[in-house]
Amino acid sequence: VLFIDQRELKPGGSGIPVSDKNKKEYIERMVKWRIERGVAQQTESLVRGFYEVVDVRLVSVFDARELELVIAGTAEIDLADWRSNTEYRGGYHDNHIVIRWFWAAVERFNNEQRLRLLQFVTGTSSIPYEGFASLRGSNGPRRFCVEKWGKVSSLPRAHTCFNRLDLPPYPSFAMLYEKMLTAVEETSTFGLE
Repeated sequence: VLFIDQRELKPGGSGIPVSDKNKKEYIERMVKWRIERGVAQQTESLVRGFYEVVDVRLVSVFDARELELVIAGTAEIDLADWRSNTEYRGGYHDNHIVIRWFWAAVERFNNEQRLRLLQFVTGTSSIPYEGFASLRGSNGPRRFCVEKWGKVSSLPRAHTCFNRLDLPPYPSFAMLYEKMLTAVEETSTFGLE
């Protein structure tokens, strides 16, 4: 006997046939449901255990990025290690003017902004114990990468699964610095893929 368990992926979803027009939304909701279903019990246990140790009132003032920084700490980033373990694509190279401006901007950032940049690009502000050479992506070792992409009017965007920053070829250091700062300070979801 085959048992079929039906779940609505959105309110009223059982009455909506899947069509070419809505199949993308259906697939996204199905994937989200399958992923969340698989870890719901573990996540609930982790949250319960966390709140047994830490009073919920103490952490409720933080957003997710801030809480990670509080929990993981703010290790001092070794810029030489970061730079020597970065790869470039799309025409960028270590001596390209935009890349020189990029590293000048990172040097100008304070350590918290550097950690936010790392979190923006990799999804975490944690630095591997072994340094940037041991950075990992969603499917194993993956170096930090800066790729030439987009129009100068665009903000940088991040591919956290691949530790990749898509950086437009800005025409000046001032523009690059402003766009980088906006991406690091003002974003939690924009431009992430």
